[in-house]
Order: sequence, then structure tokens, then C-alpha cells
Amino acid sequence: MPAIGPRCLELRIPDNPNTWRILLRLDSDAILILEVFSKNTQATPKTIIKTCKQQAARYDSLDD
Repeated sequence: MPAIGPRCLELRIPDNPNTWRILLRLDSDAILILEVFSKNTQATPKTIIKTCKQQAARYDSLDD
């Protein structure tokens, strides 16, 4: 998911009638679960992308 950042991925889990999405980031020392939600369209909502960016930035700020 380049819209969120490097090393970010989207897993799709079909579960009729929903399709669940797990947005995550793979770091060398951790796997960050950024968001889990049900989605029925191709486009990821902008609010979800914004939340994921904030979660990743919050995690990155812990290293300081």
C-alpha cells in the first residue's frame, strides 16, 4: 500500500458477505497492524489511509 508508506501491505480475507482488510507494515523488528475493517469497494477510504499513517507515525515516534 504505497498510499500509506513503505513496507505497508493489505491482506484480504473473504468472509461472506464481507471481505475483511488488514492493513499492516512490516518492520525489521515488528509487524504493525494498522487497521482492520470490512470493505466492499476497490478504493480504500481516505479516512482509513489517514488513520494508518497516523498509527505508523506514532509508532515511529516511540524510537526517539
